[in-house]
Amino acid sequence: MKYPLVSDLAASGIPVAVTCRVLEIARQPYYRWLAHPITEAELVEAYRLNALIDAHHDDPEFGYRYLADEAADAGVPMATRTAWRLCSTQGLSSSISTWKKGNGTRPGPPVHDDLVQRQFSSVTEVNTVWFTDITEHHTSQGKLYCCAIKDACSRRIVGYAIDARMKASLAVRALTNAVANRHRAGAEVAGCVVHSDRGSQFRSKKFLRALEDHRLVGSMGRVGAAGDNAAIESFFSLLQNNVLDTGPWRTRQQLAPGARVGGSPHR
Repeated sequence: MKYPLVSDLAASGIPVAVTCRVLEIARQPYYRWLAHPITEAELVEAYRLNALIDAHHDDPEFGYRYLADEAADAGVPMATRTAWRLCSTQGLSSSISTWKKGNGTRPGPPVHDDLVQRQFSSVTEVNTVWFTDITEHHTSQGKLYCCAIKDACSRRIVGYAIDARMKASLAVRALTNAVANRHRAGAEVAGCVVHSDRGSQFRSKKFLRALEDHRLVGSMGRVGAAGDNAAIESFFSLLQNNVLDTGPWRTRQQLAPGARVGGSPHR
C-alpha cells in the first residue's frame, strides 16, 4: 500500500530513493510493482481474504458461511460463494470434522464444565442460573433465528435477540440484552451461571469474551443429551405451538416483537 504513495511523490518531484529510504522499503520491489501494479480487484480480494483469515483466527470452528458473516460485521462484505472460493484456496475450514454418516457435524469440545447437572428445580434465587439456546422458524423470506435466555428460578425470559443468520453475534446480543435488562431492574448478575449446549455460537471467542466482560460463568451440557438444556427447550416448545405454528409468515419482520400485536401472521 506504500507503493502508490511512492509513485505520487515521485510525480511531485521527490526522488524514489529518498521516499523509499524514509518509508524503509526496498526500491527493486517498488519498480517491479510499477511495471505490474496490483489491480483494484486484486486489492479488494486481498482485503476480503484478510478479513476471513482474521475471523478464522478468532473462531477456527466456523465454516465459510459464518466466516463471511463475521467479515461483513467487520466491514468487509462479500458473497457466500466468494467466501467459499477464498477459504478453499487458502485452506480455511472448520476445525470440526464432518461425520461420515448423516448430515450433521461432530460436536465440538466443551469450553466449560457442566455446572448444572440437570438440577433445574433446585435453583431458588433469580440471576444465579440462566439457560440459553437458539431456535429457528421458516418464513417466505427464509429462516429467522432467535436466541433466548431464561432464568432458572423465575422461569422468565430475561433477554433475547433475533437475526436472519445464526451467528455468534446473535448469542452475544441476547446475553448483552439480558444483562442490561437485569441491571435496569437493579439486579446484580455477576457470578450467574449461563448454561448452553455445545453449539459453535456458544463456544465462539466472541461469546466467551462477553461472559468474561459481564463476569458470568459458562456451563455446557453433554454431547447428545438434549435433556441437559430442557429448561430452555420447554420455552421454545411453547413458542412454537402458541405463536410460530399459528399460520404462515411472509416476512421475518412479522415475527419480530411488536409486529404481531393486533395483527395476523397471514398479512
